[in-house]
Amino acid sequence: DNLGRDLFSRVIYGTQASMTVGLSVALISGTFGMIIGLYSAYNRYLDHILMRICDGLMAFPAILLAIAIMAALGPKTINVITALSFVMIPTVARVIRSAALVIKEQTYIEALKSQGASATRIIWIHIAPNAISQLIIQLTYVFAISIIIEASLSFLGVGIPAPNPSWGNIIYEGKAVIYNAWWMTVFPGVFIILAVLALNLFGDGLRDLLDPHTKK
Repeated sequence: DNLGRDLFSRVIYGTQASMTVGLSVALISGTFGMIIGLYSAYNRYLDHILMRICDGLMAFPAILLAIAIMAALGPKTINVITALSFVMIPTVARVIRSAALVIKEQTYIEALKSQGASATRIIWIHIAPNAISQLIIQLTYVFAISIIIEASLSFLGVGIPAPNPSWGNIIYEGKAVIYNAWWMTVFPGVFIILAVLALNLFGDGLRDLLDPHTKK
């Protein structure tokens, strides 16, 4: 690179940072998104409040909202994870809510209510397990989009700070010498494309495997 460092080693090592961000965001947003989605689907009063908040957050493009949060928190890996998790929670909550609403209308759920089963029991014992396949599929999307947004934030200088390598800040360092050293931007960019493509294909495979409607 422009400082004489081995680019291949930095791109390989940067995989750790980018994947850590993507996985952390997927787990955090999945946990909170599932809680919000399940309780919104079950309780209509909570639904009005929580979904209006989610709608308000989703009205902003994810990258712009993440940039605004990072401007307030400062460039740091933990702050990138926090910002992206906050951005992704409404999307996950919406997906889980939609799946839970369908499950909630099933006959056996009505039977459990008539028998006096508690809301907590119904939500976590009977609804949540049936919505988990939708959650898993959604998290592959969140993982992939988090890698892209993290790279975008680092490219703009508000993501993972140097000298810690990530795919985004390697591209950021390479943009100043792109005409003389094209490889500094091309190779980390290729890694991002391959990672996102692999995660999307993995998500499609999980959907085909877990969705009962696709089984013959």
